[in-house]
Amino acid sequence: MPFDVPVFDPAEPAPVIAAGLPLVVLLTGFTDAGAAVAQTIDFVREGADHELVRRYENDVLLDYRARRPIIEFDKDHLSDYRAPRLELSLTRDALDRPYLLLSGYEPDFAWEAFVASVVEFVRAARVSAVTWVHAIGMPVPHTRPLGTTVSGNRAAITQAHSVWQPHTQVPATAGHLLEYRLAEVGIEVAGFVLLVPHYLGDTEYPAAAIAALDGITAATGLVFVVDMLREENEEFLAKVGEQIAGNEDLARMLTGLEERYDAYMAGATQATPLLHEADLPSADELAAELERFLANRHGGDDEARGPLG
Repeated sequence: MPFDVPVFDPAEPAPVIAAGLPLVVLLTGFTDAGAAVAQTIDFVREGADHELVRRYENDVLLDYRARRPIIEFDKDHLSDYRAPRLELSLTRDALDRPYLLLSGYEPDFAWEAFVASVVEFVRAARVSAVTWVHAIGMPVPHTRPLGTTVSGNRAAITQAHSVWQPHTQVPATAGHLLEYRLAEVGIEVAGFVLLVPHYLGDTEYPAAAIAALDGITAATGLVFVVDMLREENEEFLAKVGEQIAGNEDLARMLTGLEERYDAYMAGATQATPLLHEADLPSADELAAELERFLANRHGGDDEARGPLG
């Protein structure tokens, strides 16, 4: 299929790809609450060897001025340049089973060409199913398991893992468009939306990465060893707990979130709104209360601000 723009360079020599492998898609971009996708990309890229299948063209797909790359300055010279990476690779899980991974930044430009290139590859490689993950902030408590909303055409996955099924309009991502185009041609696809506590949306929340990997496992059967992430999450939650325990307003807000979450999970139907948001503090109100609390604590010492600061 011809494209108007050259969106990728194929690897040379190309790795041998067996038919029927799953494809996992992890794209950072418009929203990544709790840095769920960014953390998951780091985790899977560092956890196994990768054979490059194709590298997508930054000069075609990336808005450099909106998302500037990092360059390192060492005393009197520039010593390192870290170009953004959007790559399709062949990699392996903890049991040494192969799978395909499309990971990196969400393209800023040429969405249709990018998506068409992925769909063409999926069909040519006879990919078994495509799974992608992203995360949004929701008025839910961090003291409960992270919920997910699942979209796509895999009914069993959606039924088993969607705690919330809204009918709404949302700003699209490249992942949404990819899912839509895959479903149009009958390829199995599941998109996991992680529902991350809105007051932790700007942090690196390890539980979000664990939930992302759990979703991938549920959809693909791939296995990941997340012991280090669990240790990081325990430390993170301990710091959050210390901050909330010292402030009655924050504790009261958390209790309200917990009560409404528990009531929903105990008996609400999936057609019911997950939470009665009108009865809850808004994200701005909660953030303002956290800011007041932190500003009055330790004299604004950055070292003591913790994950909510």
